[in-house]
Parts: sequence; C-alpha cells; structure tokens
Amino acid sequence: MSTLILDGKALAQKTEQKLRDRVAALKTKFDGQTPILATLLVGDDPASATYVKMKGNACRRIGMQSLPVELPSTTTTSQLLAKIAELNNNPNVHGILLQHPVPAQIDERSCFDAISLSKDVDGVTCLGFGRMAMGESAYGCATPKGIMRLLEAYDIALTGKHAVVVGRSPILGKPMAAMMLNANATVTICHSKTQQLAEHIRRADIIVGAVGQPEFIKSAWIKDSAVVVDAGYHPGGVGDIEMTPLIDRVAAYTPVPGGVGPMTINTLIAQTVESAEQKIG
Repeated sequence: MSTLILDGKALAQKTEQKLRDRVAALKTKFDGQTPILATLLVGDDPASATYVKMKGNACRRIGMQSLPVELPSTTTTSQLLAKIAELNNNPNVHGILLQHPVPAQIDERSCFDAISLSKDVDGVTCLGFGRMAMGESAYGCATPKGIMRLLEAYDIALTGKHAVVVGRSPILGKPMAAMMLNANATVTICHSKTQQLAEHIRRADIIVGAVGQPEFIKSAWIKDSAVVVDAGYHPGGVGDIEMTPLIDRVAAYTPVPGGVGPMTINTLIAQTVESAEQKIG
C-alpha cells in the first residue's frame, strides 16, 4: 500500500509564510506594533535552553518578537509568580511560555495556572484545558493542537474512527484525547500501566504515541491500515513507537524527527499571532 508521510516540517514552513503576511499586516495597520511572545526559562537545563532558543528563532523568522526572561535555578514559586504577574500586566506581551520543566522547588502547576487565559498560547492552564474540553474558546496545548492541525492538513478523517492515545500527561495525552473526542473520534486513553495494552492498540484506526519512553509501542501491535502519530523524541532519533517496520504497511505516519515537533513550535507561534491580532486590533 502507498503510505502517506505526515510531514510536519513542510507544513510548518508553509504556515510560516502565511504568518509572516499576518504579522506584516499588523505592523502596517498599527504603526509597527508586532506580536510579542515572552519566554520564561528557569534554571540552566541545556535541553530547555535549546527549546527556548528554537522558539525565539521561530518568532524572528516570521517578523515577530520574543522577550526572553531567564531566572536562576534558585528561583522560588513566589518569585516566578511575581514575574508571571508582571508579564500578564504588560499590554505589549501577547503570549507567555513557561518552559517545562522548572526546578523541583517550584510549584509548576500554580505557576502555569497564573498565566492569563488570554496569553496562555501554550495551552497549559487548567482553565484553558477545561474550556477546550467543553468546546469553548481557548488556545489548545501546543503539541496536541499541532497534531490536530497536521491531521487536518493531510485530510485524515477522525469522525467515527477509533483513536488510541498512549499517554496521560496534562499537556499532551489528556488534551489530545479531548481534542479527538471533540472531533467525533471514539477515544481510548492508555498508558504505561494499562493491562493488555497491545490488544487496545490493535483496534486503533489512529494511534498517538505520547508515553515518553523510546519505542515503547511495538510495531507488531499496530494494524496495517492505521494512522500512526509519534509525539515522542529520544536520543538516537527514535520516538515512542517502533516505527521502522511500519513505514511500508500503515496508511500514514509522522516521521521522527520532522513530524510532530515542528508543529508544536509552529502552533505556539500561530496562537501568539492570533492573540496579538485580537489585542492590537
């Protein structure tokens, strides 16, 4: 069978051109005002620093600005909350990203939930999750929302399909399941402790790997006609799904890297532009 490659990198590049045009239109109409994404990096984790840098580069590619805020690893919850409050009150900031994870002494959930709903462009607040799950207006969590945009761009139908999401994190697995349910899929949520996991996966028309363990999901568990979305990325360039044996026998798949990852950053930037259009306009 002919297998469709769900190329997130190509879609993100295509979308960036449209975002450049939208940013340019804002600048022209409103005296040079531009969308601004504030990025909060706490501590000195090198991977987190790399991710923040990538997001800043994405901002610059479309002509918007990033406002990097770096705090020491000794930062307390109250200090981080104060910085978030400052950004919430800054009318020139249209989106706020708190890079995960933060140092252990910080109450990460309290800090996520302190972000104003209108600036929660990464979709990490409980309020935003609840509104999204109920079908109300909110910015979706960037990774699952990026996956939904990728499936839509490649005309992957969800209505009536059986989707299995392996993973239950608050910023990936749970919102992924809610978004697919809202799109009329029948959704099963599994995780690393699910009994008879292989049997659940064998029934999946669409499988999303979001468990955070390299090649945890075996190719033999996945049927030939499935659409395979791998949201994991680990050293060696592998994801959460044993992908190589699937490439010639499934209906569609996301490559690792180049599938889900580029759509995560692209969604964050797109939602910041949308926030700016609402506020500036």
